[in-house]
Amino acid sequence: MSCMTAPLYLDDLTIGDRFTSPSYTLEKDQLLEFASEYDPQPFHLDDELAKDTLFNGLAASGWQTASITMKLWTETLHVANGLIGIDCHLKWPTPTRPGDTLRVEAEIVDIKVSQSKPNMGIVTYHSLTKNQHDQVVQDTTTKVVVFKKPAVA
Repeated sequence: MSCMTAPLYLDDLTIGDRFTSPSYTLEKDQLLEFASEYDPQPFHLDDELAKDTLFNGLAASGWQTASITMKLWTETLHVANGLIGIDCHLKWPTPTRPGDTLRVEAEIVDIKVSQSKPNMGIVTYHSLTKNQHDQVVQDTTTKVVVFKKPAVA
C-alpha cells in the first residue's frame, strides 16, 4: 500500500500491511538551518570540521532525519484523528547526508485492541527510512493510538 488518501481506522489495518512513502530530498541549506537551530554541533554545521569526526563529513542531525521520517509517514498513512504516538525506539545506522533522497518503508507488526477503551487500539509499526542508495538511515519501531470506526446510528 502507499499514499492512502481516505482516513484509516483500526478496523482497516492488519498485521503485515506495508506502506511506502513518497521521497524527500534534503538540501544542504535545510540541513544547516535545522542544525543551527536545534543541534548545533560541528559535524552538522561545518564541512571541514566534520571531516575529522566519526561521520567523515557533514551529516544531518538524527533528529532532522526523524522529523523528515515523520513528515513522510504522515503523508503516507492517513489515520483518522492523526498519528498519536505513545512509544518509539529508533536507531540511526547510517548518517543522512546533504542531497540524500529519503523514503520510508513501514510494516504493521502488531495490533492490540484496548480492553479498557474498546473504541481504540495500539498499532505497532516498524519503519526503515532509506536513502537513494537503499541504505537505512533510520530504523524505528513505533506504537500509535488508532481509533475504530465510529458506530453508525
